[in-house]
Amino acid sequence: MTAPLPRPPVVLSIAGSDPSGGAGIQADLKTCSALGAYGTCVITALTAQSTRGVTRVHEVPAEIVRAQVETLVADVRIDVVKLGMLASAEIVETVHDLLLTGPLATVPVVLDPVMVSTSGSRLLAPDAVAAVQALLPRADVITPNVPEAAVLLDEDPVQSADALLDHARRLLDHGARRVLLTGGHLDGDTAVDVWIDASGAVPLHAPRVATRSTHGTGCTLSSALAALRPRHDDWLSTVRESKAWLTEALRHGDSLDIGRGAGPVHHFHEHSRWRAPLPVEAFTNG
Repeated sequence: MTAPLPRPPVVLSIAGSDPSGGAGIQADLKTCSALGAYGTCVITALTAQSTRGVTRVHEVPAEIVRAQVETLVADVRIDVVKLGMLASAEIVETVHDLLLTGPLATVPVVLDPVMVSTSGSRLLAPDAVAAVQALLPRADVITPNVPEAAVLLDEDPVQSADALLDHARRLLDHGARRVLLTGGHLDGDTAVDVWIDASGAVPLHAPRVATRSTHGTGCTLSSALAALRPRHDDWLSTVRESKAWLTEALRHGDSLDIGRGAGPVHHFHEHSRWRAPLPVEAFTNG
């Protein structure tokens, strides 16, 4: 008799929807599937979005966000929560409350403080920044990019790797427990991220990938952390594997040829094999 396969880690993504499939909930679910986790989701906002930008945002009422979470966790055991686009102060506060009580109170949390899309569209209401700042201590890891760290600290974006480290340290001072501050917005042939926790700081270097397919990189990285964390003994090793996987997803993104703007990374670069389409006759009767 064959032994049953082990239960996969279950990730809950609480985030917005991206119709283009490259970011948001769609990217999170693809990442979970690619990395062997089972993805569940709660949608906080509907966006009218493509690879070229966001044209409209419709926030889901906070009480519906709460109902989605409570209905899900009453039935499904969640191993890790990933937070993405939370859209409004009321939604942030509702999610924060859900993470402090009930089944999610002890579950690890990865917070991607989504504020502005790759194309420059605002995805978080200005009056919600304080609510996100208050949420920082509940997150096990936060994954801001350069502009997002600047908003959280109420300062100008940094221009150098040395300044990146300073912002990472100050995010700890603002209540964050662990920070992965991504430096993809900085210039240079090498992309430098900074990992910092109570034990100290670690610079993480990776070759910069020449590609137009950068849509959803932040969503994808943070959901990779959530998907891979149950397979590692510590967060830093989780970060290293997640970054290595994302680098390859970036390398293969242009092969998808999706959209006319910033295309998505290739979440299934390790598994996908494009095949020639079947002839029309294969779908006809007789």
